[in-house]
Amino acid sequence: MNSRKGTAFSAARIAARVAALGKEVSREYNGRRLDVVITLDRGFVFAADLMRHIVAPVVCHFVREEVRDVEDGGHARREVFFGSGPELQGRDVLVVDAVLESGVTQEFLLRRLGESKPRSIRLAVLLDKSAKRRVALEPDYFGFRTASNQMWVGYGLAAANGMGGIFGSFLPQRTRCMRRAAKDGRRKQESDLLFRVTGLVRTT
Repeated sequence: MNSRKGTAFSAARIAARVAALGKEVSREYNGRRLDVVITLDRGFVFAADLMRHIVAPVVCHFVREEVRDVEDGGHARREVFFGSGPELQGRDVLVVDAVLESGVTQEFLLRRLGESKPRSIRLAVLLDKSAKRRVALEPDYFGFRTASNQMWVGYGLAAANGMGGIFGSFLPQRTRCMRRAAKDGRRKQESDLLFRVTGLVRTT
């Protein structure tokens, strides 16, 4: 356990669990190409580490949700939209997100991606928070299960109060490194793309 007050999962514990998930995914797909659909922004850090441990050809796709307030018969409701998804017909697809809570957004995304008729589609999450589940959805792979309803920050997760900027401040460094690699056209060693993980923290 990290000495930082409130830390529930240390960097070492997260790394070990993600490595185990990578091996599990590798066994499942047995060297077949895997199309990984990553939710932005929260799923990026978890997905980056997970893919390092997947022994199979991997193609990345990124999706970003957009929340809109919609008027319907004089009543306002909040809806989640995704842009046009990738073409996944006949592919093995793994959707990667950081947290599964109500499950509403992930279920919608899975149904949307399923319209492309992939060969298979599965869901991997870092944190499974089943206490607030509103739909019949369970992850195929998960890092940790927790009954806590509190907000979590760190490892790419940012709280509304801005605390995530403290624990996730290394993500922009990784992003800049990747942009430089693409601009220069040079292959970077994996070590150049690593960033420091400080652990996952539950806020009160």
